[in-house]
Amino acid sequence: MTGRQGPAFSRRSLIGAGLGISAMGLAAAGPGQAMAAGAAVAGRESAPVRGRAFLAAAMDAYPDHGAIRLTQSYTDQAGLFSTAFTYDNALAILAHLAARTSGGLSRATALGDALLYAQSHDPVHDDGRLRQAYNVGPYTFYDGSRQPDGFVRADGSANVGTQFGFTGTAVGDMAWAGIALSALARRTKARRFLAGAVRIGEWIERTGRTDEPLGGYKFGVDGANQRLPFTSTEHNTDLVCLFGRLARLTGDRVWPERRGRAEAFVRRMWEPSGGFFYTGTNDGVTVNKSPIPEDTQTWTHLALGSAGRSRSLDWAAAELAVVDHAERRNSTVPAGSYEGVTFSSASLVADEDAPIAEGQPKPDRNGVWFEGTAHLALALRDRRDRGDEARARRLIASIEQAQELLGGGQTLGGKALPERAGVVSASSPLDTGFGFGYYPYRHTGATAWYLMAAARFNPLQA
Repeated sequence: MTGRQGPAFSRRSLIGAGLGISAMGLAAAGPGQAMAAGAAVAGRESAPVRGRAFLAAAMDAYPDHGAIRLTQSYTDQAGLFSTAFTYDNALAILAHLAARTSGGLSRATALGDALLYAQSHDPVHDDGRLRQAYNVGPYTFYDGSRQPDGFVRADGSANVGTQFGFTGTAVGDMAWAGIALSALARRTKARRFLAGAVRIGEWIERTGRTDEPLGGYKFGVDGANQRLPFTSTEHNTDLVCLFGRLARLTGDRVWPERRGRAEAFVRRMWEPSGGFFYTGTNDGVTVNKSPIPEDTQTWTHLALGSAGRSRSLDWAAAELAVVDHAERRNSTVPAGSYEGVTFSSASLVADEDAPIAEGQPKPDRNGVWFEGTAHLALALRDRRDRGDEARARRLIASIEQAQELLGGGQTLGGKALPERAGVVSASSPLDTGFGFGYYPYRHTGATAWYLMAAARFNPLQA
């Protein structure tokens, strides 16, 4: 995120409109079994169990299209069909590991092997990169063209998400994939996962390293393999974790230096007078002062653990706080009141008279971004100052209420799903301020962050 409308391949650039998702499936069940089993037990399972069941159902949505598979990111109603974002799948791996069950480990391992497959079976490149997203099941696109394959195409190549232009490679997406693979390497001791994480780290070093005045690592490349000029605080925060893990796991001296370069950029984005981090730079020289996003406040704490900069959590909790309910203008919530944080400072002043984008609804300035709300809850639990646990529990309760009441009656892979499983990305349509929006679809990423917050599992701890 860079303070201007991001490139078309940004993992957060979503095309589509609609509401929510509902998914089920037992975490240890195989393809096809998860959804049927989930229906029988949804009424009596705990909120985290239902969240994990959603991740299982999203992973098992296309049982007839191969054992090598990724997790669909959103329900069908989002209009993204079978798109599986690399970032969301990295989070799914980490959430499965956070469960500390044999079924969770089995699913995490399968997803990790799918990322390794994509890394070694790219249709164009053989340099360790992953694309922004992949297709994991067949569908008919808006123009009537048929996409017939699962994650593995008939020729054996990984099914890159070309229909929406999700063909570029962002440093942040790569970093999260590397974080997930390194977590698998630590848990399983399997060398293939560490080798994949190292390939990711080397690609980032070759492609992203910059000697511009502000330093750090650049955004990545677009679908034409052209280097992008932006440098993101969020991405470099991710690299603090990834490079730190690679230093520990490999013992190679190059990784501490690279970690230090990423951390130095992040620290340059700190605004001491306000107690927050800026979003990054467009040109490597000038710091973007607006908008100010939520994730640069919470992920920095989770990755750096810096007591001197943990005020960023208080800034996010106070300055990005929202409460959504049916009486709010442009709200789509049918019942209840939801508290949390929004995406950025720009979300709070969005034009409520104008659609977020062409063909999209008008934004609710008070829409809750549940992924970010989970970031904040986890970071507060990690900080453990007076009152932090109580605030975190209140935020988690709001997320769990959303899982209960929002986004029901939707499908994955064309199949109806049980209710009350999986967390919507936003309570109502919200404008991020970065050229795209979030909507009330149940979402792999939001659900994974909720599960990590509930389990007190810090994915950014090196």
